[in-house]
Amino acid sequence: MYDFPIEYEEPVFRPPSEGRSFLLQVTIGCSHNLCTYCNMYRSKKYRERSLEEIELEIKNTHEYFQRLNYTPRKVFFCDGDALGASTELLLGALKLVNHYFPSVERVGVYATAQNMLDKSREELELLKQNKLSIAYLGMESGSDQVLHRIVKGNTAADMVSGCEKLHLSGWDISIIGMLGIGGRKFSQEHVSETAALISKISPKFFSLLTTVAVSGTPLKRMVEKGNFDMLTSRELTTEMRDILKLIKPSNREILFRANHVSNQFPLGGRLNRDTASLVETLNAWILEIPEGVYPKTPQHML
Repeated sequence: MYDFPIEYEEPVFRPPSEGRSFLLQVTIGCSHNLCTYCNMYRSKKYRERSLEEIELEIKNTHEYFQRLNYTPRKVFFCDGDALGASTELLLGALKLVNHYFPSVERVGVYATAQNMLDKSREELELLKQNKLSIAYLGMESGSDQVLHRIVKGNTAADMVSGCEKLHLSGWDISIIGMLGIGGRKFSQEHVSETAALISKISPKFFSLLTTVAVSGTPLKRMVEKGNFDMLTSRELTTEMRDILKLIKPSNREILFRANHVSNQFPLGGRLNRDTASLVETLNAWILEIPEGVYPKTPQHML
């Protein structure tokens, strides 16, 4: 019988790599919530939860896992940009996690560039000491023009500064880019500037997902009005190939993944070690994809 003790405020999202993590809603919604392509948190009003609520859920989950003789290795703080919560709340939640689950290896969180910039080095280092050690940044694009058009709320320079602060504080960073987010008009700029930004930041992890015109979003309305041209399957695959070709990590290997449900094909490797073989695979796929075909939209994103 399903008796998991947390009643999440749906919908709840997490990165693919956090699929086996204990998901804990420290915040509800997204503090920005204006990106034109995103409907993930539009049904929610952003707020921080109380430490009392959080403690009760951690305690009840600990008792539940004890009955199953199970201990989570990872915890993920939801919702959309929980790093924006007060440092006091984050530290309180981390201390509770470490009390009830002392063997947890790491805690992860979604973050915006603004979240990163708003935290001091001292705050980030203190959070890291309490196992909050990886941030997932939705970069989407390295082009300031594209970022402005999608109302991302930050510039490429903001992301560089924020990520540098996290790296200096000992954090790992996983960056997410979006194929096709510049549309056909800004595709080349999106490719070149995204590759340049990833090269400059050199995150430990980099993933690509595919832009989908989700119902109820400003992007969907732009597509319907003819103000945004979605890319075909061949064009999207070409963008992925060209981004990977142009990335030149500055000081470390980058673990690359394209395993999001929105993508046409799963792909992964290390940059630059595997770049040539990844490009070869993508070239073969590009030749096989018929002209004028668009990717199918995942059912849950319709």
